[in-house]
Amino acid sequence: MNLIQQKMMKKIIIKTISFLLLLTLLTGCTVRMAPPEEDPPNAGTNQPSTPSETPPDMPIAPALTPRETLIQSCQQFMTTEEKVGQLFFVRCPEVNAALDVEEYHLGGLLLFGRDFKNRTAEAVTGSIESYQRAAGSDFPLPLLIGVDEEGGSVVRVSSNQSLWDHTFASPQTLYGEGGLDRVREDAAEKCRMLKAYGINVNFAPVADVSTNPGDFIYKRSLGQDAETTAAYTAAVVAVMDENGVGAVLKHFPGYGNNADTHTGIALDSREYEQFVKEDFLPFQSGMAAGSAAVLVSHNIVTCMDDTLPASLSPEVHRVLREELGFDGVVLTDDLAMGAIDQYTNDGSAAVLAILAGNDMVVTTDYHRQIPLVVAAVETGKIPMEMIDAALGRVIGWKYDLGLIDDGDI
Repeated sequence: MNLIQQKMMKKIIIKTISFLLLLTLLTGCTVRMAPPEEDPPNAGTNQPSTPSETPPDMPIAPALTPRETLIQSCQQFMTTEEKVGQLFFVRCPEVNAALDVEEYHLGGLLLFGRDFKNRTAEAVTGSIESYQRAAGSDFPLPLLIGVDEEGGSVVRVSSNQSLWDHTFASPQTLYGEGGLDRVREDAAEKCRMLKAYGINVNFAPVADVSTNPGDFIYKRSLGQDAETTAAYTAAVVAVMDENGVGAVLKHFPGYGNNADTHTGIALDSREYEQFVKEDFLPFQSGMAAGSAAVLVSHNIVTCMDDTLPASLSPEVHRVLREELGFDGVVLTDDLAMGAIDQYTNDGSAAVLAILAGNDMVVTTDYHRQIPLVVAAVETGKIPMEMIDAALGRVIGWKYDLGLIDDGDI
């Protein structure tokens, strides 16, 4: 039995023994051993037993890989609360972060500017190490620690000159300076910085195709056509994959010229053919280069679903899984954005997100959302098979990033 199984089984055994002791005290019952079965008729004699039919040759199941063993152990031994917690990649709270990691069994923490502002390198590293210690208190499943370090207008770590000696430039600036070679050089440097602080996921690159400076997403994009953007995402993802930093392609199915979903609904009425010919290309090239995660936007894309935001739409997720063949981790954009307010009056945003097909929920409101998801699983609204499938992809991502040692499996 591996280390993860041992720790999980220990918890199960302790709970079982406690229950049996309580039952004994309440009922005065004692546990009796079942009497031995009677000896078979031919026992103690030399008479052969009646031969049975020879069973047909059974195929030998292939041995599980360490990755498969890890996933199956987690699916088998984790509680519902532990499984659901792993599906939440939450905004790091300002206080009690380590306590919440342990209490809610969180799968990941997303750090923002406030987590780095005016802080020393030692303070940042110490905080992240404390989060990881809290994550390993029950069983060794380290946290995904993520940031948005796109470069240009979206930088979390390098905005603090005490943490890095310069702020990372935008993709457009890099490409203008030296094409994809300069992009690769920058991606490798970012990985060195992130790993130095214990950060293992970067919510980048931006895979949106935008050539119009008037578009909301333009400054964060490469600012080039679909084919060039596809080459860009492949280059960045390949470097990140080589350096053990998880890439998150965003914002599927492609932002286009839509408005800012942080403040309200963005309605995308473009034809499906345009997505196939343009917007999907950078995502497909990034996936092929090794990306393990895709983030889905809150845009309402009418050619796929004219009712729900993409992040909450089963049809958009079907397109991602079946049409594009993606089998990695799918994440929501932050559920705290204004674009989905009208869909969450009953507080069930995370439930809708998981039912849509997301593996991880990005949210600030995890204190309320996690219990709602647990309740939905317990009532059967969310099938346990769906939770286990998502859990398998999340645990697989952690394994692929090297966060879990084969010696623990």
